[in-house]
Amino acid sequence: MAQQRAERADATRNRRAVLDATERLLAEGGGDHVSLDRVAALAGVGKGTVFRRFGNRAGLLQALLEERSRELRDAVENGPPPLGPGAPPRERMLAFLDGLGAIAEGNAVLLSAHDQACAQDRYDDPSYRFWHRHLGTLFAEGRPDLDAGFLAHALLAVFDGDLIRHMTPPGDPRRFTRSVRQMAAALLDRDGPQGTGP
Repeated sequence: MAQQRAERADATRNRRAVLDATERLLAEGGGDHVSLDRVAALAGVGKGTVFRRFGNRAGLLQALLEERSRELRDAVENGPPPLGPGAPPRERMLAFLDGLGAIAEGNAVLLSAHDQACAQDRYDDPSYRFWHRHLGTLFAEGRPDLDAGFLAHALLAVFDGDLIRHMTPPGDPRRFTRSVRQMAAALLDRDGPQGTGP
């Protein structure tokens, strides 16, 4: 039993070291700088350890993105409104996009690398599936006359790392998020925009 606990603790430490190494390599050189060999060397583990846990480069980036968005996911599922259940669809969507926009603005390099590495499986990515399901549900409630699944895909399509960096000038760090919220509000409002809040 003690040996099992020690093995679990080692696995947890290795996972943390690998994700930290991935993040550091991203910061140093972008997605092209991330490889299993470099991550393993920087994390101080064997390449086989990285491969068994994450599979490939795409798996590494998926895990890092999922970690970055876990708090938002928990708030959507179990937190108080407007992020959590109980608020009207419009309020929940704008709150969700505010949180997702903050993640995107703070992790644009990760999103670019993730999109490149996971291009063929983007729609099967765990984070993407959750975001799409949540947005699709809110669109279906707020605009049942429209194709909710398509609208959710269309909205998520703007979460492109290069676009986020372009739309996030130093003097206006929340421009991207504000613009996405305005777009969502326009899609939800049948009678014209009602404002998107601060």
